[in-house]
Amino acid sequence: MELSLHRLRMLRELHRRGTVTAAAAALHYTASAVSQQLAQLERDVGAKLFERLGRRVQLTELGTLLTEHAEEILGSVERATLALEEAQEARTVRLTAGVWASVASGLLPTALTALAGTHPGIEVRTRELAPEDTAEAVRDGALDLSFVIEYSDAPTTWDAGLERAVVAVERLHAAVPRGAVPSGAAALDDLAEHPWILAGAKSHFGRAMRTACQRHGFAPKINHEVEEQSTAMAMVGAGLGITLVSDLGLRLLRPPGIDVVTLTTPLLRTVSIAYRRTAFRRPALHLVIDAVRASAAELGLGTEPALP
Repeated sequence: MELSLHRLRMLRELHRRGTVTAAAAALHYTASAVSQQLAQLERDVGAKLFERLGRRVQLTELGTLLTEHAEEILGSVERATLALEEAQEARTVRLTAGVWASVASGLLPTALTALAGTHPGIEVRTRELAPEDTAEAVRDGALDLSFVIEYSDAPTTWDAGLERAVVAVERLHAAVPRGAVPSGAAALDDLAEHPWILAGAKSHFGRAMRTACQRHGFAPKINHEVEEQSTAMAMVGAGLGITLVSDLGLRLLRPPGIDVVTLTTPLLRTVSIAYRRTAFRRPALHLVIDAVRASAAELGLGTEPALP
């Protein structure tokens, strides 16, 4: 019997998530591809590993037994990878990182260019995900590391199996139609009467901004609910409302017709790199973290909350 690591990862995801569709989404495959690979795993083993119960899948006794061993096998593979990296002094390593738009455009170009110059054997590949999904993808082994965010008004619950390294602390600013706030600075509650453009309440950003407004005594009047920062900024430029944007977000393409207003009641967000505890000793991981921190420092972003 020859067991495929690829199929064992799929079996592990199926056990964790309960449906083929959820497992496929976590692994970035189609449900059909995962079903085919799991069927092949059953043929490899020569025994039934799971049974369908409606939309969910329940592992058989043998399926549960194989899943337990899969955890050990995949953990051993990760430890072997670490040992090889240490033996090679991290000279030839490939890492996959979860990113979103503002870090991909604001931090990574400088960081990866510098890293390629000093450690050309370290290859960093990226995968764009919603900020809410990146940490989970690291925990499940789909990514080696990911950028994660935590807002001062919406702390994040961290998985016990993950570590994080802070790489930047950003301020949030108000983006308003030109001339809407002539002074160029305002407290958050001074903006209460404006129409707002915000992400949905299920996103980290949307939830944090609603909480911040409530903490300052008002519920924002949200005329437009959009997820993409670039869309929100375009709508601000058209005079349709105001939004909040981070330091890195301001480095994205800014449409005409927008003023950036300093908030006199500071709102902060922390950008970190999350990785599995078992990967703590990977030299390449820490070289990537150092390169990103250096890139953030060049932009004036430190790793400690700024004073008001």
